[in-house]
Amino acid sequence: MPAKDIFHEVVKRALQKDGWVITHDPLFMEWGEAEIYVDLGAEKLIAAQKDQEKIAVEIKSFLAPSVMSEFHHAVGQYINYRTVLDVEEPDRRLYLAIPADVYQSFFQRPFTQRVIATNHIALLVYHIQEELIVQWHA
Repeated sequence: MPAKDIFHEVVKRALQKDGWVITHDPLFMEWGEAEIYVDLGAEKLIAAQKDQEKIAVEIKSFLAPSVMSEFHHAVGQYINYRTVLDVEEPDRRLYLAIPADVYQSFFQRPFTQRVIATNHIALLVYHIQEELIVQWHA
């Protein structure tokens, strides 16, 4: 099993504060020869529709010396995980969780925004100290 991101518990608590029930920690899936471990799986009851919304969250800290290198790795992981999720759990939406300060700096760059848009990457922006989700970008 892969190591957890340094902010794993921060994001987990932020999701719980937002009303999500953590169902998998991690969410393991296997398809063909691929085995994946998405950091978290969660569900939230939508009262108006009486239906369950399911998500998977891949958590990234972006603390490495090269943010660009970490971004390349995160995008590749996201695409691979989404591919397996589309087959194994098509009702579960994948999010890439990133710290708010990284979102404000690196994720506002034109290149980064273009990659996110082109690859349809959903973002969950979290505040580290407050342990809160501050933005969802689907």
